[in-house]
Amino acid sequence: MLNAHDLEQLAAKGISKHQIEEQLAHFAKGFPFLEIVASASVEKGIKVIPKELQAFYMEAWDKYLSKNHRIVKFVPASGAASRMFKDLYAFLSSEATEPDTPAVKEFFRDITRFAFYHLLNAKCLENEKKSISSLIAAGQYKEVVSNLLEPKGLDYGQLPKGLLLFHNYPGKTRTAMEEHLAEGARYAKNHTGEVNIHFTVSPEHQEQFQQLVAEKKSVYEEKYSVEYDITFSVQKTNTDTIAVDMENRPFREHDGSLLFRPGGHGALIQNLNDIEADVIFIKNIDNVVPDSFKFATVIHKKIIAGVLVHLQERIFRYLHLIESGKYSRTQVEEMIYFLQDELCIRNPEIKYLEDAELILYIKDKLARPIRVCGMVRNVGEPGGGPFLATNPDGTISLQILESSQIDMRDPIKKKLFNEGTHFNPVDLVCAVRDHKGKKYNLPHYIDKNTGFISQKSKDGKDLKALELPGLWNGAMSDWTTLFVEVPVETFNPVKTVNDLLRPEHQ
Repeated sequence: MLNAHDLEQLAAKGISKHQIEEQLAHFAKGFPFLEIVASASVEKGIKVIPKELQAFYMEAWDKYLSKNHRIVKFVPASGAASRMFKDLYAFLSSEATEPDTPAVKEFFRDITRFAFYHLLNAKCLENEKKSISSLIAAGQYKEVVSNLLEPKGLDYGQLPKGLLLFHNYPGKTRTAMEEHLAEGARYAKNHTGEVNIHFTVSPEHQEQFQQLVAEKKSVYEEKYSVEYDITFSVQKTNTDTIAVDMENRPFREHDGSLLFRPGGHGALIQNLNDIEADVIFIKNIDNVVPDSFKFATVIHKKIIAGVLVHLQERIFRYLHLIESGKYSRTQVEEMIYFLQDELCIRNPEIKYLEDAELILYIKDKLARPIRVCGMVRNVGEPGGGPFLATNPDGTISLQILESSQIDMRDPIKKKLFNEGTHFNPVDLVCAVRDHKGKKYNLPHYIDKNTGFISQKSKDGKDLKALELPGLWNGAMSDWTTLFVEVPVETFNPVKTVNDLLRPEHQ
């Protein structure tokens, strides 16, 4: 199936023949649905931090920051913003000459409220010799849209969200990337005043990100009395996945070469694995707010980070105890209850384990990367959710799942999914070193059977594409996981351009 030219192509991308064989097998067999036991809830699986304990966890985080630990804020920022402008693209390609949908009408009605308004107005004056207001008065709505989206103007349709102007401030504006700099200074500043932020970007936009950093870094360093270490990485080519035709044969380009596609955000586990840190915050590029709304975000970021380091201390204590060999039966029982009650890890076979096997099982479940994930109550926003699911080893644990991983044809599973009270806003804080200070090899903890197959097309031909296990889904399947409820005020994503008109973005 693979010829000499194919093998050369694989070698150039750093992909092994074995990887391709695995991917082709996934296309042939598909991915199994995950067996869910229940939706996680505040009754089982989602921790609610009472107000009287919030200060305790914030102090735990501040204490951790005061010591010699490396903290990194990790922001996936490579996706193009084109989907933000779906309604405007539809208007641009339609026969309509005036706004004809609620979304496009809202865009033009409130156009002066967007942070990019003055920049767009300048482009319209340059290219059309008219201001935005003059173009609208003349019924030239599409000229305004084309200057926003196309290369002759701001080119926002092709830029990543991180480079778009999101928010207005007196006398200035901020991009989404700048908001992450401002946010990181508030909860990720270490004892020396350093703030480490890492953005994953697409290769074609890395230079623009670096240029923006060069222009703005010193401004925010002075404003927040910090020193930034801002780094970038791109998705690795060896995480691309092969595409196949509808008969599951490798899809070939016109020149006969194999077609590869990006493996989705799950590929970023490799980038995350390259980060040298003790604790890593993960948050999407578009979930930011202006300074006037950051209070809730900062408070709850510190709380979940405090929960993480408090949890890590207890886990490390148990691991040192196990390795000392000086533990009592009571302490073993305490560890079992900790796994079951605090971490919601269940093992149906635990009663059959001999003493030595039991200790090995406990150690195996404790000696893993740790993540604490904020969970927001359902308010109709799309996204994966928190569940109790069965793992490949037969144990049950907390997992973040997408609807595509659940068999919705099964009425029981569909009911469990629909009963979910919370969803995943991508608000994670991770501890990636073991109790001896050695960094975990994160790809070791991926469940490879949690990928996803979708149908796409290329040059008019149908094809199938394979996405790797999602970064916070199957890529972290075998991590120690704790869910903590966070308020909906901490979740303010920008999925469409009109989301920028919401009060929390004004």
